[in-house]
Amino acid sequence: MRVDLAYGADGLAVDLPADRTTVITPVARPAVADEAAEVRRALREPVAGPPLRERVRPGQTVAISACDGTRPQPRHLMIPAILAELDGIVRSGDIVILVATGTHRGNTETELRAMFGDEVVNAVRIVNHDARDASSLRWMGRHGKDVPVWLNREWTDADVRITTGFVEPHFFAGFSGGPKMVAPGLAALETVLTLHDAARIADPRATWGVIEGNPVHDDVRAIAAATGVTFALDVVLNREQRIVRAFGGDLPAMHAAATAAARATAMRPVAEPFDVVVTTNAGFPLDQNLYQSVKGMSAAAQVVRPGGTIICAAECRDGFPDHGSYREVLTSAASPEALLAEISRRTETVSDQWQVQIQARIQRHAHVIMHTSYLDDADLAAAHLEQTRDIAATVRALPGRVCVLPEGPMTIPYLTA
Repeated sequence: MRVDLAYGADGLAVDLPADRTTVITPVARPAVADEAAEVRRALREPVAGPPLRERVRPGQTVAISACDGTRPQPRHLMIPAILAELDGIVRSGDIVILVATGTHRGNTETELRAMFGDEVVNAVRIVNHDARDASSLRWMGRHGKDVPVWLNREWTDADVRITTGFVEPHFFAGFSGGPKMVAPGLAALETVLTLHDAARIADPRATWGVIEGNPVHDDVRAIAAATGVTFALDVVLNREQRIVRAFGGDLPAMHAAATAAARATAMRPVAEPFDVVVTTNAGFPLDQNLYQSVKGMSAAAQVVRPGGTIICAAECRDGFPDHGSYREVLTSAASPEALLAEISRRTETVSDQWQVQIQARIQRHAHVIMHTSYLDDADLAAAHLEQTRDIAATVRALPGRVCVLPEGPMTIPYLTA
């Protein structure tokens, strides 16, 4: 049977044995007929609280938080809709768009134009958040479970603060979007390191689809609540990364409604584990590097048997990547077991160790094989991984039942037992 995997920008077709292969995808949801109109509706008919225009007064300054280039947020639709609602109330010179990079690198001007469109880039100031630039951060106190909170100064100092994002299950924060667009999105490195420390990441409740009681998301929500969000806007996307539904309004109620919609689409029950799980990282822009591809591995790990095999197809055009500490941490020990032991002994969190911690935990549970176009065998060997050039041949050589997640972490299977 032919299965089309989300891989890079063009996809990847593989031929798998039909008699023992199960394909699991999100519940099919058609995009709305008019995506721009749906976003406008969410701004004018919020889940809770007044419409956006009623929350803004002339003379106020506005900060808008948006996803960075590793996320498929439809910024080109969401940001212009917000700017149109603000038109006539707030001057464009009093608006700043903050790219919520967390600890990722900032986006280039070329990337920003692709993300937001030339009209937005030419009309409004756009700033890449820098978690390591102390001069751009403001101290906001300790919130949640004693998290030291520093946030982007342009965000905290704005009169009106608007989050924008998209909601999908997240491999340790439960769901994306909502309060994550404040922290870790606009937080200092120290804040991010605390939110991602080894104890929080090791908690079994820090996983896909869990919010309440999840130590990561509990603290993320606490930070957003304590520091204030004026209006929140999220969308739920389908396989084609088109808008299925938009949600706006007060942050808690908006995010609850959006996560309910995402859960119904993306979380799929499975009766028993599989011997082999073929997964992806949902194609470009999500599979730009190996760091992001841990999410695809994690989705597969939910339903692979102990000692089974995960095959993850991710293009990795941006390598490990070269920025950040992921590669350094990942290659600092001889095995996944040694990495987990080393991380558990640390008294201070190292940047990107959380991704390594989750990857090592997956590799302790199952054998992980990658298919990439930009990392060679030596690169992957240093990451305790191996490469297959032919996914179909590798699957045929492995015995047992096969599961395929063509869209990777856009579908989160879970065992019903």
